[in-house]
Amino acid sequence: MFGEGVAAEVEAVAAGLGSRALVVTGSEPRRAADAGARFSGESWLVRGEPTIADIAAGVAFARGRGCDVVVAIGGGSALDAGKAIAALMTNDGEPLDYLEVVGRGRALERAPAPVVAVPTTAGTGSEVTRNAVLVAENIKVSLRSPGMLPRAALVDPLLTLSLPANVTADCGLDALTQCLEPLVCNKAGPLTDALAREGLSRAARSLRRAVTHGDDVAARTDMCVASLCGGLALANAALGAVHGFAGPIGGMFPAPHGAVCARLLPEVIFHNCEALRARDPEGAALRRYEEVARIVTGHARAEIADGIAWVREIVAELGVRPLSQYGVTAEHLPALVAAGRRASSMKGNPVVLTDDELTAVLTAAL
Repeated sequence: MFGEGVAAEVEAVAAGLGSRALVVTGSEPRRAADAGARFSGESWLVRGEPTIADIAAGVAFARGRGCDVVVAIGGGSALDAGKAIAALMTNDGEPLDYLEVVGRGRALERAPAPVVAVPTTAGTGSEVTRNAVLVAENIKVSLRSPGMLPRAALVDPLLTLSLPANVTADCGLDALTQCLEPLVCNKAGPLTDALAREGLSRAARSLRRAVTHGDDVAARTDMCVASLCGGLALANAALGAVHGFAGPIGGMFPAPHGAVCARLLPEVIFHNCEALRARDPEGAALRRYEEVARIVTGHARAEIADGIAWVREIVAELGVRPLSQYGVTAEHLPALVAAGRRASSMKGNPVVLTDDELTAVLTAAL
């Protein structure tokens, strides 16, 4: 459900899915309630990005109170926490049994409890994805299953009107990246292309306005569409080197995900295109990067260099800091390259980058 005021339908939607709700919210639950997303149930607060300990505690809380449906209201962290708790409410064991990379990677044996997702930010698209990103052992990893797709998503632009400018920028840059990477990834297809193009176009025209004029409903609506399109596109195509690095960096350093993506994005585009010119000059990926440049600049004859310049400009304009400001140094780069190469998102990159090329990306983003 999409549109102004749809958040008011959350109670009616959830009532058809269960009898007792666990309401998972972010650090500012009153903001959603003030905007109309009101719901009575057992409340569970998630502060910051969810850890495996947070999920285990939330599962115990939900089981102890007999909850059979989850209503997740908040940003990406709250939605991911809600999806993860719902998955483990109905399955035995602990989070590590089911996590990728650091865990045992077991498949869920039973269907998760139904989830109603109500995003209050415009960035992650978590309301339409089948995974939950958790922090485990200073690494961001995913709990993933087709059954984790929320049963309903209520996307209401009015819930984003009170977002601070810095949060709007971080989330919006994530949405921009999550529309761009699926469009150029190695698993792109006609349906995801359509979603990615629409989202990228809306983000390019409205991100600045949403940051500087937070009460502009049209700009907020564009960013909510961009976030939604990005979530649908990445879930049905793939991402790339930006997110391949953003996960490890976010797990090791106190850096906002969207800001990390934005700092990496122009460097990844540049080095991807250099590698493609050397190794696949006639391939489709370079033509897609040219299309990206035309979309973001609004100019029919824009070239890849113009697209990179546009990204650099908006990153600077929105005050995105270099990675070094979050504590990343040259000494960390070998470990980040190794971790990035193992990340599932890296597998979607349109060209396989060498360790030297990956190091060059990080070095430029410092």
